[in-house]
Amino acid sequence: MNFVIGAAIALAVGLTGIGGGSFTVPALVLIVGLSADASVGTAFVFAGVLRLIASPFYLAGRHVHGRYLWLMLQGAAPGLLIGTIFLRMMSKSTWSPAIVVILGILLTASSSITFIKKAQNQNFARKNSKWLPWLALPIGVEAGFSSAGAGALGTVLLLNYSEMSAPEVVGTDILFGLVLAVIGSAIQWKFGAINGTVLVQLLAGGVPAVLLGCLFAKKVPARKLKLVIATIAIFAGVQLIWNGSRTLVARLNSAQPAPAAAITVSGQARQPN
Repeated sequence: MNFVIGAAIALAVGLTGIGGGSFTVPALVLIVGLSADASVGTAFVFAGVLRLIASPFYLAGRHVHGRYLWLMLQGAAPGLLIGTIFLRMMSKSTWSPAIVVILGILLTASSSITFIKKAQNQNFARKNSKWLPWLALPIGVEAGFSSAGAGALGTVLLLNYSEMSAPEVVGTDILFGLVLAVIGSAIQWKFGAINGTVLVQLLAGGVPAVLLGCLFAKKVPARKLKLVIATIAIFAGVQLIWNGSRTLVARLNSAQPAPAAAITVSGQARQPN
C-alpha cells in the first residue's frame, strides 16, 4: 500500500508540482495510521526527494523564474520555522489530535482557492513584486506546520497572480518547494519525527513515478489536472477534520475526572463536600 501511495503522489508531483505534502500527510494519517507529527516529518523528506528529482527537468527547459523564486523564499523560510515550532508545541500536549483537524482545515481552505476565479489577477506579481515575500510567509507557516502548502498554495499564488505560463509556474514552484523541503527535513530529522520504514516504501514507488510524471508533463492539460487534484485534496481535508475531531472529543472525554463517589463510613454512605 505504501508503494502505491508513493507512486500515485509522485506522479502528481511530476505532472503538476503539487501533491507532495497535500496528499502525503492525509494518506499517512488516514491510511497508514502514523501520528500527525511523524506524518509531517516523513512527508517533508519524501516531497524533498521527489522535487530534487523533478527539478532538473524544469531547469533544463528554463521553466524557472529566478526572481519570483527568491522573493517567495524570503518570506516562506521564516514562516517555515514558525510553523515547525507551533507543530512541536502542539504535538506534546493533550490537544495533539487538534493538529489533524488544523491540517484538514488548512488543506481544504488552500485547495478551495483553486476554484475562486474572481480573485485572480495575473498582473499582480509584475506590478507588486515587493508583496511576494509577505504572501509567501503564510505559505511557509503552513508548510512548517503540515508540510503542505509549498506546492498547493505556491502554485495557486503563481498561477493566479503572475504572468508566467503553466510550465514556468510548475518549475518555479518545484524549486520553491524543494528549498522548503530541505530546510523542513533537516529540522524534522533533528527532532526524530520521521518514520524511516514508511519513507523507504514511499520512495520505492515514488522515484520511478515522478520521473514518469516529468516526462509526460507537457502532454497533460495541467489546469484541468489541477482541478481534479484540488477536488481530491478537499475531500482528504474534510476526512482529516472528521477523524481528528472524533479523536479529540474522545480524548477530552477520557481526560475528564470521574464523578465523585459516595464515601462509605461504618456501612453508611456519606456524600462528599
